[in-house]
Amino acid sequence: MRDEMTLKSAQFRREREAAWQDLERLVAEVEKNGLPSLSAADLERLPSLYRGAVGSLSVAQAISLDRSLLDYLTALVGRAYLCVYGTKTGAGETVASFFRRRFPAAVRAHALYLAAAILFFGLGLLTSWRLTYENPNRFYSFIDEDMAQGRTPDASTRELREILYDTKTKTSLLGLFATFLFTHNAKIGILCFALGFAAGLPVLYLLFYNGLTLGALAALYQSHGLGLELWAWILPHGVTELTAVFLCGAAGLVLATSLIFPGPYTRLRHLAIQGRRASVLVIGAVAMFLIAGLIEGIFRQVVHDPAVRWTVACGTLIFWVLYFLLAGRGDESFHPDRG
Repeated sequence: MRDEMTLKSAQFRREREAAWQDLERLVAEVEKNGLPSLSAADLERLPSLYRGAVGSLSVAQAISLDRSLLDYLTALVGRAYLCVYGTKTGAGETVASFFRRRFPAAVRAHALYLAAAILFFGLGLLTSWRLTYENPNRFYSFIDEDMAQGRTPDASTRELREILYDTKTKTSLLGLFATFLFTHNAKIGILCFALGFAAGLPVLYLLFYNGLTLGALAALYQSHGLGLELWAWILPHGVTELTAVFLCGAAGLVLATSLIFPGPYTRLRHLAIQGRRASVLVIGAVAMFLIAGLIEGIFRQVVHDPAVRWTVACGTLIFWVLYFLLAGRGDESFHPDRG
């Protein structure tokens, strides 16, 4: 009788052990790093694996399987219950964990997509800069008069410099101006992300086109000897803003490749998986757009010393490079294979 019971327990375990081990792995991860450390796919699987383990425990108790198996399942179900129904992480802790670990880890995981976004923007910038610098009339091929707002080849050096040091904006309007800039830039970034559904070509075009615009403007100011002053005007907010644009472009390229190369999944399934991963980049980028909007809408209108502007630009560049390279190292909560 005992031999028969042992055989039955062994068969019962063999048929279900893979699912128990999977559940045990997820539970151990949650116990060590919390629920945010799980990918979206694992979060979906955790409740079903828990219910499966509860069912296994009920069956094991009903047919009186061996005590060691019952003890194992009882302990596993108890630990999984706390993960599924226990105290959830607070909103503040979730946000802190996102920016401390998940966001920078996502950027590192998608470094190649980010590099591609930067490359296409840079190609556009260099193309228009060279063409416009050689022939100022080509400026209008990249920027129309409405967008230029007086910054045209016909403007004098004095007029171009005055735009860089505009002091006419009232301080009371700076907050409203910053809000407008944040909303405008966030829309551009999200559009860049959404265009990934069209196989990525519109994403590359939008990045290249934005590079063309900036390159033409830079060539115009350079031709008047104001190149360094222009970059001092742009980069304090531009480092943060352009990085956010590149991240949204990278997210759009992630969507594009998920549709073109679905792997073993259906295209819709692969798009859902990669879309959740890419959304981490976009959420972080929106926060960066907010920071850039505050710098552009307030700091740039108040501070006019080129040396201070350059200091802030270099400081933000160093901060973002160190943040994306080092934040969350040794405690990765995001991995391209985990979501």
